[in-house]
Amino acid sequence: MLTSRPSGISVAVPWGSWLGLARTLLATATAATLVFTDADTLFTPLLGRGPGPHCTGLSDIGAFCLAGPEHANLVRWACVTVLLVVASGWRPRFTALPHWWIAFSVSTSASIPDGGEQVNQVLTLLLVPVLLADPRRWHWQPAPPADRVVRPGGRGVVLVAMAVVLLFAIRLQVAGIYFQASVAKLSKAEWADGTVMYYWLNHHSFGAPGWLQPVTDALVTRPVSVAVLTWTPLAIEFALAVSLLLRPAVRWWLLPFGVLLHVGIAVLMGLWSFSLIMIAAQVLLLVPMGAHLPDSWRTVREWVDLRRAPEPHLVVRDVGARPTGRRKEEPVMADQLAGQPSP
Repeated sequence: MLTSRPSGISVAVPWGSWLGLARTLLATATAATLVFTDADTLFTPLLGRGPGPHCTGLSDIGAFCLAGPEHANLVRWACVTVLLVVASGWRPRFTALPHWWIAFSVSTSASIPDGGEQVNQVLTLLLVPVLLADPRRWHWQPAPPADRVVRPGGRGVVLVAMAVVLLFAIRLQVAGIYFQASVAKLSKAEWADGTVMYYWLNHHSFGAPGWLQPVTDALVTRPVSVAVLTWTPLAIEFALAVSLLLRPAVRWWLLPFGVLLHVGIAVLMGLWSFSLIMIAAQVLLLVPMGAHLPDSWRTVREWVDLRRAPEPHLVVRDVGARPTGRRKEEPVMADQLAGQPSP
């Protein structure tokens, strides 16, 4: 991301509104968990450990451990308030550390945290140094110009280089998660033979909701459709795992498939916060650093338009009068008239 030139250094500034979208999704996921899960459920008693919050080692610095179980509901709503400020995008450099602290508190002190909360904790931690150097007022704003961030004799180039390195570390982390998720499943016979979705969609806790069961039952009872439902997620996960080896244009096309994968998990299995966290992780993995949301949509639209073949159509051109006084008309292609002056 940093390239040297004879006249100086060209810097790709890594702060853009796509980064802000990822932060909003991460904060929304944790806020949703806290809003829809009361303290008694969040810190349900565990066999041999009793009720939470469970505070051992580093988890002692978590918000719930510092406040104590008697104030768990108050802390829960205070955390929701902070997370809504984070999701709004206001002052990333001020909200980065509180965001990580809340993600850490939930992940380490809750009785049964899921894998998404652990991913959230790691991503927000790696984002802290990136966002402390973010000069924007709102994370929805485009990346500032390089000449504003990097000045001769200043420390801007160091901050940008550090942000780029950490964002690339996040990409490696997310790619590793998807690689493990895709390859490890193949060691299970049900994944390898294409039948595992039959068992998952009929699971009493994570199965399909009642209103969708007639559809899922029709799919998982047929060999071809249940195999497609089983192997398609594996193919998408493996593609996400190797996405760093692909061209940026290909990575753009992977993003909607990854989003659909986790929307499907949310709808079929009810894992909404997990899905939001992993969609945010995909944004950090697949979207170019420093990309701005409106510019990205325009770029993708132009890229599609350039590859759309024009449809030829006929127009009529007057080629002058014949000796009999009648005028002759002949069809020509529209592109033959391009650039010709009007008569």
